[in-house]
Amino acid sequence: MIKPLIDQFDISAEAVTGILRQTLKSADDGELYLEYQENEALSFDNGRLKTAAFHQDSGFGLRAVAGEAVGYAHAGELSAAALKRAADAASAVTRGYSGNCHAAPQHTIHRLYGEENPIGAPSFEEKTALLQKIDTYLRACDAKVRQVTASLNASWQVVEILRADGRLTRDIRPLVRLGISVVAGDGSRLESGFYGCGGRKAFADFITEENWQQAADEALRQALVNLQARPAPAGIFDGVLANGWPGVMLHEAVGHGLEGDFNRKKTSAFAALMGKQVAARGVTIVDDGTLAQRRGSLNIDDEGTPTGRNVLIEDGKLVGYMQDRLNARLMGMAPTGNGRRESYTSTPLPRMTNTFMLGGDKTPEEILGSVKDGIYCVSFGGGQVDITSGKFVFECTEAYRIENGKVGAPIKGATLIGNGPEAMHRISMVGNDPKLDNGVGMCGKAGQSVPVGVGQPHLRLNGMTIGGTQA
Repeated sequence: MIKPLIDQFDISAEAVTGILRQTLKSADDGELYLEYQENEALSFDNGRLKTAAFHQDSGFGLRAVAGEAVGYAHAGELSAAALKRAADAASAVTRGYSGNCHAAPQHTIHRLYGEENPIGAPSFEEKTALLQKIDTYLRACDAKVRQVTASLNASWQVVEILRADGRLTRDIRPLVRLGISVVAGDGSRLESGFYGCGGRKAFADFITEENWQQAADEALRQALVNLQARPAPAGIFDGVLANGWPGVMLHEAVGHGLEGDFNRKKTSAFAALMGKQVAARGVTIVDDGTLAQRRGSLNIDDEGTPTGRNVLIEDGKLVGYMQDRLNARLMGMAPTGNGRRESYTSTPLPRMTNTFMLGGDKTPEEILGSVKDGIYCVSFGGGQVDITSGKFVFECTEAYRIENGKVGAPIKGATLIGNGPEAMHRISMVGNDPKLDNGVGMCGKAGQSVPVGVGQPHLRLNGMTIGGTQA
């Protein structure tokens, strides 16, 4: 177990607190963010270990907030000299300003995951042997397998957040991920499939033989399905989105638009719509950072606020935004535990944790059976969204035609095109099978990436625009 980061300075914790208090004496807000992190990545490709990387880093970030101006400085060493230089830089925004840096309210800190470092166990040799097993297993499963890529990633992060009132909060965050990619071929045609899983847990909790074989089978199944896929048609279709990972569309097309900064600046398509009907009735969307061992969960956010279960859209009405402390204060709202940053080199921003839609009352069979001529989107790959307009484009990595209520032939090259707020009104049926993704999501914003979760039940969307490849 690593000793407290604040004790690793070459001055006492009391002296560190004194420098912070002096830095923030005229500020509205701020904190000292301390971080230690280890990362390991192993990748097995074409029957051999292709990459093996280990990285270790530590440092601090010092923030002072005056109004909506932010002074921020960081350093990769825990020394008095570096802290004093950072204090001089960060406090520049408070010169001539008279703010009031309130004490943080008392909170109960969650305990959503263990503190064990997943990098140490299994051993490097055992992880390499597991990746070899996955490669051998898949090549023996089907003669069409042309290439197998398997990866294991783990990180262990320790954060401490010190406020001007001397209150120190600490969180230790494990994170693991398994990814398997398969390329299958038939003659000159090659198609791929992918499956990944992970969470805030130890490797031993999910890398059992049953689990990795299930992951390998799913990656192969997707590749073989795509090998039989026909070119996707283009046009307007009624569509069905599967449960689980397709919730990434909600994350991109709706979730970002409900983050506090975009709404405070009125650059979101949802700005000034609080209390308005922004989705079909029956649609309830939640951001919940308190789900045990989930990839997007945190005991506290990166400002020291405990995460929460925040209802964003309830029965189609906009009822909440995701807030960090800065935007919450400027909007006259309460912080929601969504202040997140990539590392000590970054300032916190309002970000999603685990964002998903709650279930409805329709079975998947009822939803699929209601579509006469449409598209069934089972999995998405890359996507793009314009926060201001809400326009989005998503690539379907597994999709099928629906004909007379039956799932038909697989199709490839389909893209889902639309507008987030408009798409929310096009939801006509909500399934009773809500599901979270398997723990592989990453979210990018302002050059920062953080782990997140997504999810939803089966959904029917009327009049989807599909871009296709059919001649």
